[in-house]
Amino acid sequence: MHVGSEQTDRGVAALVGRMADGFSRLVTQHLQLARVELAEDAKAMGLDVASIAVFVPFLLVGYAFICGALAAVLAPWTGWAGALAIVGSANLVGGGLGILRAVKRMKSRQMMDDSVSELSRSMAVLTTAQPRVAATPGVNTLKDTTGMAFKEPRDGR
Repeated sequence: MHVGSEQTDRGVAALVGRMADGFSRLVTQHLQLARVELAEDAKAMGLDVASIAVFVPFLLVGYAFICGALAAVLAPWTGWAGALAIVGSANLVGGGLGILRAVKRMKSRQMMDDSVSELSRSMAVLTTAQPRVAATPGVNTLKDTTGMAFKEPRDGR
């Protein structure tokens, strides 16, 4: 006896609907994770920038006094022009090294690394071909990732 095509179509349609719903939920969860992670990264970076902005004036005033004092100490041996050149050169080298270090640290920071890894895992699961199951005639059979078979009853319920 032939299984009714309406019951088979209804079973397949239900499976496709559940798959679409699950995929939609997966995409929504990835977007939510990305949004939360981006907000956390922006907040952390904002706090770092704010703390730098608070301490920059103190740093600049103290630095100017140190440079002036160092130039005054070096002036008796090299003259004022030589002392200022030595202090200026040391500042250029130190500033350049500090900027290079900051740029390397910025390049190494992974933004939204959790979202990227979760998305990669989901894509790996979705693109991996599952082995085919030998189907029993007249029965719809699916396998999950553990190898367990799901069989639809002949009446489609």
